[in-house]
Amino acid sequence: MTLARHSGVMTLALLMALIWVSAPSAAADPLARLEAEGFDHYTLALTWHPGFCESRSNPPRECRDPSLYQGSRQGFVLHGLWPSLPERFAAEGVDRRRWWEEGCFLERPRADGSFCRAHPPFGFLAPLDDALDEAMPGRESCLDRYQYAKHAACLSLPEDDYFAASLALLQAVNESAFGAYVVLNQGGEVYRRDLVGAFEAAFGEGTARALRLECRGRGNRLLTEVRIGIDIDHLADFPAAQSLFPQESGRCATRVRIATF
Repeated sequence: MTLARHSGVMTLALLMALIWVSAPSAAADPLARLEAEGFDHYTLALTWHPGFCESRSNPPRECRDPSLYQGSRQGFVLHGLWPSLPERFAAEGVDRRRWWEEGCFLERPRADGSFCRAHPPFGFLAPLDDALDEAMPGRESCLDRYQYAKHAACLSLPEDDYFAASLALLQAVNESAFGAYVVLNQGGEVYRRDLVGAFEAAFGEGTARALRLECRGRGNRLLTEVRIGIDIDHLADFPAAQSLFPQESGRCATRVRIATF
């Protein structure tokens, strides 16, 4: 039993502080430790967990077990951190759509069966493991193993650094005025333009170009996820305006419902 899932006492912020203190390198900042090259930006995908669960006709366990909701009470939860099309794949004729659909499976096809059976658990130290449990309820369905295998395994991104950076980015969004706006309005509806406005108020004028809102349900009115583009060369500066990278706009309706458990 992990502390984050069953006690509900240690918050993600405290767990992240423990990760920083126990960092093995001199560069304690998880964002400074994640070094990568050969692509131009990341997409940080953060799930609004109540909306995701409501949108599923056959909800996974992380939607059915209230003991797994701890992270969602802090705001968004982690879906993934997705590198853009690597130069070496583009040189081989892979386009962005194909990379988006297949990712690293282009190089090493995904194994048969579920990721819970096909891939062993990560051997993270307790602070990172507990923080990831809280921040990524989809880990109950081995989402962490799938995300790493698809988006990072072929790019020489160390597992520990990749997930520690993902958690730091999530924390920055949840602690921002944008994250607070979404939490404050859960259980109600807001105008899409107000969500965009809250993002720009938090991160700077013009930064909404880096935001993609994902909605599902009838009329695309149910908020399920946000995606934020981050320049690879300015990852350590996140969430400063110069760190943000333009995204294609989403398809949410004019009014957006923010579900709650």
